[in-house]
Amino acid sequence: MEFSNKYIVCFALALCLICSATVSSLAVVLKDKQEANKLLDKQMNVLRVAQLIETDEEPNPEKVTRIFEDIEVLTFDQATGNPVEIRNVWKFNPLKNSKTDEGGVDASDPRAKRVAIKRMPKTLLAYRVKTAGKECLVLPIYGNGLWSLLLGFLAIELDTSKVVGITFYEHLETPGLGGEIDNPNWKALWPGKLCFDEDGNPAVEVVKQGAVKNPATQVDGISGATITSKAVGNLVQLWLGDTGYGPFLRQQRGAQR
Repeated sequence: MEFSNKYIVCFALALCLICSATVSSLAVVLKDKQEANKLLDKQMNVLRVAQLIETDEEPNPEKVTRIFEDIEVLTFDQATGNPVEIRNVWKFNPLKNSKTDEGGVDASDPRAKRVAIKRMPKTLLAYRVKTAGKECLVLPIYGNGLWSLLLGFLAIELDTSKVVGITFYEHLETPGLGGEIDNPNWKALWPGKLCFDEDGNPAVEVVKQGAVKNPATQVDGISGATITSKAVGNLVQLWLGDTGYGPFLRQQRGAQR
């Protein structure tokens, strides 16, 4: 059976319209579920870095919600540490917000250039864990490694200024090399490290593998991934500094006295 060119064109057009409508409908239907899964993943990473669940544990949403009853989300002005009201903290993205004129400021810390951050957020957020025996602050951190943007969390004890944990939940570093920043064995080197020196300056750092001289503040780098290792050290110090969470952390420590 032969078909005219007009019939073929109309049939192809109709098929394209049907497929487009189907894809669009599925995207709308699945959007809420995708957003819920994204939020759940973020919450589980907060719980892992705060040592509230095991690294390989996959708790159900009900358990995550229950644990988060002891976690407070704080939003605050970067320069002063004073509270800032955000209508929906779970949708607030400091990285995205920093790219706007009103939400960010040009980065001045030299360490920002080393991790390719051009602008720093004017408003930040942190998670205050109030679970007995696990009290800490979880700080979102980010910066560029060798090949990609590293998105993660750093958890610290406010009273001792020691690292509780670190994790990177999103990156595209080379598997087996820079990708080892998310290896449990490497992340296990971080807990207990002092974040600041006696003058309050960021002190925790990543050094070349085998070059650790001060175990209190230095973390062994990853073999074959010098650039990514240094990037992690630089971005951690950047976010602990005065253009990151520094003012907020000082205010929080002062409130405890």
